[in-house]
Amino acid sequence: MPIKTRLRKHTRGNYEDRNLSINSVFCHPSPALLIYLHIPFCHRICPYCSFFKHTPGSTPISSFIDALTAEARTRLATYEPPRTLYFGGGTPSMLSPRHLKLLFSALHEVINFNELDEVTLEANPATFDLEKARLFRDLGVTRVSLGIQSFSPHVLQTLGREHDAAQAAESVGILRAAGIPQVNIDLMFSIPGQSEADWESTLRKTIALEPDHISAYNLTYEEDTVFFESLRRGDVKTSEDTDASFFQLADDLLTNSGFDHYETSNYAKTGKKSSHNQGYWRGEDYLGFGPSAVSTIDSVRSKNVADTARYVAQIRSIGTAIVESESLDAEAWRLERIALGLRTMEGIPLSLLDNASQERAENLAKEGLARIEGNRLILIHHGRALVDPIAAELV
Repeated sequence: MPIKTRLRKHTRGNYEDRNLSINSVFCHPSPALLIYLHIPFCHRICPYCSFFKHTPGSTPISSFIDALTAEARTRLATYEPPRTLYFGGGTPSMLSPRHLKLLFSALHEVINFNELDEVTLEANPATFDLEKARLFRDLGVTRVSLGIQSFSPHVLQTLGREHDAAQAAESVGILRAAGIPQVNIDLMFSIPGQSEADWESTLRKTIALEPDHISAYNLTYEEDTVFFESLRRGDVKTSEDTDASFFQLADDLLTNSGFDHYETSNYAKTGKKSSHNQGYWRGEDYLGFGPSAVSTIDSVRSKNVADTARYVAQIRSIGTAIVESESLDAEAWRLERIALGLRTMEGIPLSLLDNASQERAENLAKEGLARIEGNRLILIHHGRALVDPIAAELV
């Protein structure tokens, strides 16, 4: 049975993931790995999030850290050194200073942090102060991705976030004062009850904080979430026109403010693109550690057990938590390449498309939704907002 990987946070829409690869044949493979570490703990469960997560329970966090670092030591011993680390979740920043020190100290024993391109830690604004932010820096974190989502109080309430708008803004200043080199802000749009004025206000407040990178995700309704059940019951509705309007507003405001729109949901200042996520989009191999984490190495995709207690028990007893594995054939790779590559400013090589799809690509260019540059198809203008239906047509 195919392994289903969770696409990156709230768009799906957005095929960026902390844990999903594209076809390694479209690019020159990296000599090093991407590493993703899944921290499943959250203080509260947001109603839109479909990633494996839970509040701290019967499994001691120290036992989880021991298992996570044991898995990292064992699996990294057989591979080339990684080039990026990404701590996702869950809420990695909610770990206590003691647990953070245990985790990073063990990783420093097997990874030379000085050789890494990037070390990203996802953070909730309500989970750290200046002292803890300085600890992030001292442990080797070079990039913090803040899950702010909105600066509108009623939207934050709808999303079930534990921080308020003031905390969100203050958290950016704290990270700057602590010396964190790069700060990303995650935002969401098309949230129930969110007006276009709410979205514009959030974008302008975000721009004023001068982050290095902004991720602007279109909310989608994932199975196994409270929001999905609300949609199924008819309590909320989706609108493609609203999605497109919000998307265009973000594109206009952010690009006019000096951000490079380099992937459908991602904007960066010059030199501040996410190295880790670019690796996913380009098809580099990656290892995922922790419960539910996915790995793809040499076209073999595997998945760890999505249960923290079982994860810890399996690492202790047999040294591995992998419960599913499959080899991806050339067609599966091709489809992923199209779906992910179309989201980037590099686009896809036309050689990935059959004759009928190449003819459709030429029509997209005539319609002003794409351009053909050399042998590559690159979506432009409104085409970027229509990436998912366009990808579906081309495959």
